[in-house]
Amino acid sequence: MNFAPKLQHFCTKPALFGCFIKREGSRGIHVRRMSTAGKPNVYVTRRIPQKALDLLQGECSVAQWDADDPVPRVELLKGVKGIDGLYCLLTDKIDAEVLDAAGPGLKAVSTMSVGFDHISLPELRKRKLPLGYTPDVLTDATAELTVALLLTTSRRLVEGVHEVKSGGWGTWIPLWMCGSGLSGSTVGIVGLGRIGAAVAERLKPFGVSRFLYHGRNPKPEAAGKVGAVHVELEELLSESDFVIATCALTPETKEMFNKTVFRKMKSSAIFINTSRGGVVHQEDLYEALKRGTIKAAGLDVTTPEPLPTDHPLLTLDNCVVLPHIGSATVETRTEMAVLAARNLLAGLKGEKMPAQVQL
Repeated sequence: MNFAPKLQHFCTKPALFGCFIKREGSRGIHVRRMSTAGKPNVYVTRRIPQKALDLLQGECSVAQWDADDPVPRVELLKGVKGIDGLYCLLTDKIDAEVLDAAGPGLKAVSTMSVGFDHISLPELRKRKLPLGYTPDVLTDATAELTVALLLTTSRRLVEGVHEVKSGGWGTWIPLWMCGSGLSGSTVGIVGLGRIGAAVAERLKPFGVSRFLYHGRNPKPEAAGKVGAVHVELEELLSESDFVIATCALTPETKEMFNKTVFRKMKSSAIFINTSRGGVVHQEDLYEALKRGTIKAAGLDVTTPEPLPTDHPLLTLDNCVVLPHIGSATVETRTEMAVLAARNLLAGLKGEKMPAQVQL
């Protein structure tokens, strides 16, 4: 059989939209819009919601890696050559190599994510390139998912579903499948930013007794809405029944949740992470869960992503792992994509982006 990539050529309204070349191969589909006179060239690193793509195509000549899987590095380096604008996702490592490959004509970078640790900020500063991101848009969806993950973990829902399907559901037993309740509990939030505050607001109606939070600076306005108290990390760890990580991944927070931190938690504590996988030392978390140092954990983010199916964490009944779906509602992902497109278009025009990272 011939596995060579197939080329398909087609044009639609060439006066307005130009021509396309579509190449299909084993690693995905790469669709490139041929250059249209007078329009900036933009590279999009993944398949994105059509509404956002339409915005870009209305003002730009767009080249896109049209697949659900991440663009291979070699294709990324080819695709960015000579572009004016780069539209990327959190799975794309945007470093000096990529920016050099793009060349001196690159005017702006926009990421369809609230986090930007996948992008080299020093390299952007060096080149004086603006960076757009998508804060606020995914706050509600991620907060909802955080609460859902907490309840799924604390009330042992995954275990319960397994018992039903495997025939383990027998006669009623007083303490069978009992979990931990929120009523009267103390919830500690590490990182009371937009998402952390939204999580606290959603948990308050469950009858939480106290909210504690830790971060570099007090957040009196956000904290005041739920009566949260700013404390040192050690106090939060020792007092909290639930510890929720909603902090950014920085050099200071990288693997901050390690064996030392887990040992300071209650043995009945439940740990939830919907921030970044890199804030957790996963081997230490595995040992803490296996040895009963803490009771359970729920993770929506891991390192790496996807987590290998033979990873030790997946062998534990007291660890719930989700495939990074914090912002996964149709409405939120579309809004993220559109904001990222608007950011890029503004950057290409030399205007301030609707949501621009302060470099």
